[in-house]
Amino acid sequence: MIILTFRELYNRLVDAALRNDLEQEAKRIADSGECSSEDVDRLLHPMEYPVVMRAGECKCPPDESSEQCAVQCLFSAIERDENGNVVVSPVDCTGCGLCIEDCRHQVLTDRKEIIPVLEHLNSRKNPVYAMIAPAFNGQFSMDVTAGKLRTAFKLAGFYGMIEVALFADILTLKEALEFDRSILTHKDFMLTSCCCPIWVTMIKKIYHELIPHMPPSVSPMVACGRVIKRIHPEAVTVFIGPCVAKKAEAREADISDAVDYVLTFQEISDVFQRMGIDPALLPEDMRDHSSRCGRIYARTGGVSEAVQDALNRLKPDRGIKLRAMQADGAADCKRLLSEIMEGNITANFIEGMGCKGGCVGGPKAIIDKEDGTIHANQYGDRAIYETPIDNPHVVHLLERLGFHTIESLLETDNLFTRRFESGKKE
Repeated sequence: MIILTFRELYNRLVDAALRNDLEQEAKRIADSGECSSEDVDRLLHPMEYPVVMRAGECKCPPDESSEQCAVQCLFSAIERDENGNVVVSPVDCTGCGLCIEDCRHQVLTDRKEIIPVLEHLNSRKNPVYAMIAPAFNGQFSMDVTAGKLRTAFKLAGFYGMIEVALFADILTLKEALEFDRSILTHKDFMLTSCCCPIWVTMIKKIYHELIPHMPPSVSPMVACGRVIKRIHPEAVTVFIGPCVAKKAEAREADISDAVDYVLTFQEISDVFQRMGIDPALLPEDMRDHSSRCGRIYARTGGVSEAVQDALNRLKPDRGIKLRAMQADGAADCKRLLSEIMEGNITANFIEGMGCKGGCVGGPKAIIDKEDGTIHANQYGDRAIYETPIDNPHVVHLLERLGFHTIESLLETDNLFTRRFESGKKE
């Protein structure tokens, strides 16, 4: 008889993994029949399952499941079976997480990748790196700085913590150079591609005719993972942020070499709590590597502002100006892309964020997007360096990776480039 909910099962197995008793606890649960064997397998081997799943039968009344259920999908990834249960298509789903938020009875859930991460930490066979998203500031309480968070990750067994904002710095330079080249050669517009997987996937799946307007930049998350693995090939890379869609992005074929697992702020906060780790009470382990530009990627408009600031420093004599336009949230992204297809834009730099407010408004953020935006701006304002070109850590890292000029970031087949198949629907 099944008596454990998926959440209860998750809690039992996470606790078992933390006390290094996972195999025995999983067997006890399986032998008891307290839950389905598939649910156990979903947690033990999450990478074999879709990003968004139904954990149990839908609980909406039969007449509500098809007519009034709040769960809808902008990407047409949701259907219902003969019993009225939601079925999520793993092909069409982008992992935006809106359906998970809208499901009144919390039947839908995102893939939980924490247990294999804990297994890696327990085994100590490979160094495990935490890659923290730029939106982290303020998520773990007002008193948790990057330095304290780095100490917390090390106490939890991670080899180290790296701020993805440093790689947002590098991608800012690449996007600025791509924009300069695009405007010089085409006098057209550019869809900034490097940040939000919902925006990128929407273009690839629905508005694929616009792919030629996308520069071939990877996201800061992918850039961070690739660089870690270039320097430490044996490393396990774990991205931590407020986003469900990053779990889907990390498995895309042309960039799946970068990130092994994706956790959310909520998941790692829960693990800290279970381990008795309070980041606010820990000493600082400061390594202030990112500029203001990389830090403000966390909120809507941050990419546009960062690229303009970088252009002002890179090409001060050119006076290049972005006529920037932003889409705020998945529905707004779809509306704006439709307008572009109809030729109804005057902007030359278009930024899309699949969550309202940007990454700080992600479905797994701990604080609300308004507070998240304030914290992102404050963290940006505290940066020692204004732009990536002022940041010696960027220059040093690029030199170490073989990029001896900023312009060499435009070369193809490098760490920071991906391939889009122009005009072809996937």
